[in-house]
Amino acid sequence: MKATIMNPTTSATAAAIQPTATRAETIAQLNDDLRRNPVGPGKRTVVTRGVSQLGADVLMRALAAVAAFDVFHSGNNPHLERDYGRFELDGHDLMFKIDYYDVDGVYGSEDPADPAQTLRVMTILLASEY
Repeated sequence: MKATIMNPTTSATAAAIQPTATRAETIAQLNDDLRRNPVGPGKRTVVTRGVSQLGADVLMRALAAVAAFDVFHSGNNPHLERDYGRFELDGHDLMFKIDYYDVDGVYGSEDPADPAQTLRVMTILLASEY
């Protein structure tokens, strides 16, 4: 498996969020948890048709690359939420993006820092599909 990250983070899960964390850091930690554990309550992970057509093996390695992604900087993380990344896998230029919806997945979340009122949706796509 060769994944070259084109775009540093702290390891965290929702359970490890400190009460003194800033709003952006709380959101970033929740996003880190989604990237590392893409299935569970308040989480949804989707892939585009282009990624799906690469096959199950590439998809599994893409999920592993997203989980390991840790190259966040001002160019790809302007709001400090760690909700976007771009990387190369087997010659494919891939991206992930995390969006915040209400728990029904219809409207935007009123408070992405509150997991009780937010459905996090991570999309994995080919950069050419953006």
